[in-house]
Amino acid sequence: MPRKILIIGANAAGINAASAARKTDREAEITLITDEEYPAYSRCGLPFVLAGDIPSFENLIIFPTSYYRMMRLDLRTDTKAKTINPRGKTVLVEGKDEKQKTMEYDSLILTTGAESFCPPIKGRDKDGVLSLRTIEEGKHIHDAMKRAKKAVVVGAGFIGLEMAHAFAEKNIETTIVEMLPCCLPAVLDEDMADLVRREIERHNVRVIVGKGVDEILGDGRVTGVFVAGEEIPADIVLLACGVRARNELAEKAGIEMGATRAIKVSHRMETSMPDIYAAGDCIESTDMITGRPTLSQLGTTAVRQGKVAGINAAGGYSIFPGVLGSAVTRIFGFEVGATGLTESRARAGRVGLKTVSGKITAKTKPEYFPGGKEITVKIVIESESERIVGGQIVGGEGVAQRINMISLAIQKGATVWDLGKADTCYAPPVADTWEPVALASELAGLKIRR
Repeated sequence: MPRKILIIGANAAGINAASAARKTDREAEITLITDEEYPAYSRCGLPFVLAGDIPSFENLIIFPTSYYRMMRLDLRTDTKAKTINPRGKTVLVEGKDEKQKTMEYDSLILTTGAESFCPPIKGRDKDGVLSLRTIEEGKHIHDAMKRAKKAVVVGAGFIGLEMAHAFAEKNIETTIVEMLPCCLPAVLDEDMADLVRREIERHNVRVIVGKGVDEILGDGRVTGVFVAGEEIPADIVLLACGVRARNELAEKAGIEMGATRAIKVSHRMETSMPDIYAAGDCIESTDMITGRPTLSQLGTTAVRQGKVAGINAAGGYSIFPGVLGSAVTRIFGFEVGATGLTESRARAGRVGLKTVSGKITAKTKPEYFPGGKEITVKIVIESESERIVGGQIVGGEGVAQRINMISLAIQKGATVWDLGKADTCYAPPVADTWEPVALASELAGLKIRR
């Protein structure tokens, strides 16, 4: 009998799990179910559709229906998993017609993802208070933007900043409100975040940090927000306060949760229940540097974890090494990226590393060649071992591949001296003789010597 593999969730982790399972077991019966109308689309692209950089939401759909037929994947949209019976190895599902059906499995993969977190702000239930996680929510925001003149974005993470960029591109007067002391507080130190804030403010977007929204105003429909006693008018309030793992289904089935309240898995993506695997935004990952539990709710993490889960669920063998949280974006004409630990996180509480850092501002091309853009690189080093533990970059271009370079250096246990002596390339139209990442590493090394 062919192996029955059932995957709950059909986005980044789910579709990569299905593809990997099919390549591992050519005969398996593989079924994907999702409670959304659209399968396997890029959530990360949603703000850029709203900004006008991508023509339509349909462009975000990764695979045509022919792909699922070619891979012999049974895709069921608008279908919700209600309960899991681990002993009987069955899942109760409900279709769009509200009819319920019991589905059997030999291997089950949970890729249930995450959902937008809505903080307990007074007035959050008013019309015009929106969040962005799905295509449907993107369409609601798109319609609201047609009438809006002012917007407030609550939260200065990647989605918050990308949505502020989208609003500004459509000439909507925008204010960002972040309760923590700086923009992108999870991935940037305050000195680097200050560069981001200044760049955003150059585009006539107001940034308020260190203060929260006390109340959302309006009689039924939003008219503004109160922030530290100040009333800020708004036609749209976009809540971008992060996401929470969707793990209710797993919890009801008795699957163990981790320290972060997401699903706990092994390095093979195995849950605490036999033959049940999990991957993506719903699970807890392991930080490569500290070895501690962490959340890495990124598309890149989801696809790699999905591949590992799919291979193992189909009878193969694969392991997931952990995460560094490497991330990048482009907003307001400049790029921001980070990987590994910030200085503040490295030094904090349970991590407690002693660090030094090197930071340099340089150009992406030689001074004599037209078109070079300014870029600021910060390298974070653990003092005793002299190992690289983090990197942050803000600049006009070339950020993504430099972050990839630092990420690989961290994974390979490179020291500040290794990166400082990297054999990098040079040609006037594309790169200077001195690579900014290497220069920042040299500066950090000099601090260690002193």
